[in-house]
Amino acid sequence: MNDFARRIDAALPQTQCTRCGYPDCAAYAQAIASGEADINQCPPGGTEGVERLSAITGRPVSPLNPEFGIEGPLTVAIIDESWCIGCTLCIKACPTDAIVGSNKHMHTVIESYCTGCELCIPVCPVDCISLEPVSGSKTGWSAWPDALARQARDRYDARKSRLAREKTEHEARLEAKARAKLADLPAHSLHTDPAVLDRKRAVIEAALARARQRREQASES
Repeated sequence: MNDFARRIDAALPQTQCTRCGYPDCAAYAQAIASGEADINQCPPGGTEGVERLSAITGRPVSPLNPEFGIEGPLTVAIIDESWCIGCTLCIKACPTDAIVGSNKHMHTVIESYCTGCELCIPVCPVDCISLEPVSGSKTGWSAWPDALARQARDRYDARKSRLAREKTEHEARLEAKARAKLADLPAHSLHTDPAVLDRKRAVIEAALARARQRREQASES
């Protein structure tokens, strides 16, 4: 991300709600910087958000585009714990790790970390999540101070790092198992036919080669 895009990103509320049409605030900032997106696509930022972006980009202030939503109060997600089935789908959807719980156990929301992004609502199979306004008549940046935006960005970045680390660790475990199997394939197979074992060996070697290629591509990017 270049400096111009970073300045734009710093002026966004960091709710990571995707309502702007992009996967996160950083992607929206980069789209604005490149001229791909307009500055009036962020409902959480509201009118003041458009004004902030106008000051940075030099583009004229325009009304919030209703196609992307309307400015509203700060909301937090509330889980009806009597209906929660512990499916963990909301946990996976939450961009700031504001939902805690485990498989087949009740989930709950850490309200101070919730950005009101709404991403947990459509994935809930039993409709046990609702949004509760918590800022009274305040909307946009009046309801969402800079300190909360910084906290949300820090938690979002931490979550991305955690997911990347977990993915790397998972792939490393799978690769280790594959190498162990390849080292003594007859002991790890019910088959004794040499032709079948050769085909299995070729499949495992191809999978290991793909894993090595992904690592090399990741290190180059």
